Amino acid sequence: MASTNVNEDLRNERTKCNFNVEELTNLLDDGKINTKRRRDLEEKVLNVKGIRDEIPEDYLSHKEKYENAVRKSVLLYKALREYTDTSIPFDQKIRANLRNSIPAAIVKDNSPFMLHSEMFIIAIMGQGTDEQKEYWLKRANNLEIIGTYAQTELGHGTFLRGLETTATYDANTEEFILNSPTLTAYKWWPGGLAHTANYCVVMAQLLIKDKSYGIQPFMVQIRDEETHMPLPGIKVGEIGPKLGFNTVNNGFLGFDHLRIPRERMLMKNAQVLKDGTFKASPNSKLAYGTMVYVRVMIVNTVSKYLARAVTIAIRYSAIRRQSQPKPGEPEPQILDYVTQQHKLLIALATTHAYHFTVRWLWDLYSNVNKDLSRGQLDNLPELHALACSLKVVSSADCTALIEKCRMACGGHGYMLSSCLPLLYGVSTATCTYEGENTVLLLQAARSLVKAWHQALKGQPLSPSMSYLEDKSPPTSWNSSLDGIISSFQRVARGKLSASVSALEQYMASGLSPEDAWNKASIQLTAAAEAHARVIVLTVYKAEVEKRAASLSPPLRAVLYQLLELYFIFWTLEKMGDLLLYTKLSEIDIRGLQKKYEDLLEKIRPNAVGLVDSFDFRDEILNSTLGAYDGRAYERLMEEALKSPLNSEPVNQSFHKYLKPFLRGKL
Repeated sequence: MASTNVNEDLRNERTKCNFNVEELTNLLDDGKINTKRRRDLEEKVLNVKGIRDEIPEDYLSHKEKYENAVRKSVLLYKALREYTDTSIPFDQKIRANLRNSIPAAIVKDNSPFMLHSEMFIIAIMGQGTDEQKEYWLKRANNLEIIGTYAQTELGHGTFLRGLETTATYDANTEEFILNSPTLTAYKWWPGGLAHTANYCVVMAQLLIKDKSYGIQPFMVQIRDEETHMPLPGIKVGEIGPKLGFNTVNNGFLGFDHLRIPRERMLMKNAQVLKDGTFKASPNSKLAYGTMVYVRVMIVNTVSKYLARAVTIAIRYSAIRRQSQPKPGEPEPQILDYVTQQHKLLIALATTHAYHFTVRWLWDLYSNVNKDLSRGQLDNLPELHALACSLKVVSSADCTALIEKCRMACGGHGYMLSSCLPLLYGVSTATCTYEGENTVLLLQAARSLVKAWHQALKGQPLSPSMSYLEDKSPPTSWNSSLDGIISSFQRVARGKLSASVSALEQYMASGLSPEDAWNKASIQLTAAAEAHARVIVLTVYKAEVEKRAASLSPPLRAVLYQLLELYFIFWTLEKMGDLLLYTKLSEIDIRGLQKKYEDLLEKIRPNAVGLVDSFDFRDEILNSTLGAYDGRAYERLMEEALKSPLNSEPVNQSFHKYLKPFLRGKL
């Protein structure tokens, strides 16, 4: 990554850094060995011939972008299969790969193979019997087939019980008949579905003798393995351009009484016997295991998106000089403006908050999965509530901060070549896919209301909700980290208590439970978000403390500065809630604001070192503004000259349209 021609301002910034950047990189990678593995894999894969574009894909047509993405994705998957260590167990491999960002260097707007590995294979692992896994995983892992996961429909997304696609069992032929009875029943959105995948896991309403047995997963072949033509009874195509994900090949899928064998239902949890007897799953939520996995991964994905955005914005802010606040003196780096630090350093701290949170969440997910394999379901509801709420706050926070990073780069941040608009496009999608954020907050709220009633009865609560049992009166404000966590717990308890009271009052007035829930839903979502804030604050602090003892004093100091910055930022952001539910005073607020400004000043000299520690290669950043050498202006011009419009001094439109128009002859 080092360059002999580094911008002087960036070079000076790196000399100011008072901690060992490599030590932090190793910490973020969970050890030196993982750092070496990641770098070795990046070096090998990114040097595969033809894997990267010579001409920016922004200048390609929609169709050309897709075809080019398929070409590069084939090279990527071949390289990953060749160079990835297959001896590492699945759980360990996923955790070690949380920092892997290689695909971003190759298919900037994501790959048409994306759902093959991230949902299709995960669905088989979570929903298939041992026999089904042995057959389908071998074919999927060897890329004999390419799959996707089809759940969302034109008319329904997060509300799974409303899905209209049906799978009717015919006991005479031992087949399921898949059908899309309406236009709104068409599957809509699955990545790779349009022209890439030839198989998919389809979530459909199971019907046996006109009785519904809920949503179940089915393995469905949609294209011929040899010709790739859609099979009879299949209507499939692409849904068109979007804000982002334009190379993911999102598709639609309809069924016209398509018959598939009984064995194509994934039957690890629920089964349909030959005679049509239905054997129910021990827990209906087991069928949604794939979604829980993806929600956990979203927390990781958005934190990496934000890490890339803040790397770009901080490096650019170090080389960009603007205005002259002191007459006669040089224009300062815009990173010296406290307003710029306020925009960017909280983005940096937020990346750390979710980086550590997702590792805690992944370990919890892995443990619950092991419990499920032993038939223990006790911790599944807590995991579901955590995955819902953390997916919401991470996607919302990171997306908002990516946009803040873009605006912090001024007009140049608007250039596609900065990569910031693309990062915003792919990040904002996470707010709606795999559960729209408001709906997920309401799902988490249901768990919280249930926990509230359990606490009133003196029943034990899950570890993440145990703070709801505390009914002690508020004490004086405490600005320590533990004091802030305690205050946020009090806010969450207060909001949940108010929500439950509102529910009870609405029902007492004669409203049905459903109408009362809808009436109180604003309060309920606020309570669920407050709970999520408690979790992030608690986990972030605990995870930093767990690692602190093994770190050098300078690195430990800067990590605690970021931690405290994050805590105080959210205290000031949620000032209204804290004034309502705690004894926060005006004097306390002024003290916190001063502390916040002091922390910005302390972190400022380490800003470039902190983003350097993310260790993103220039190929992965894909940004004219954020490259390691800081040559932003030169790169902007170099990229501009690649435009096909600059290949000739006069465009043909001048002679065809402008010249006649200017002479009054058009």
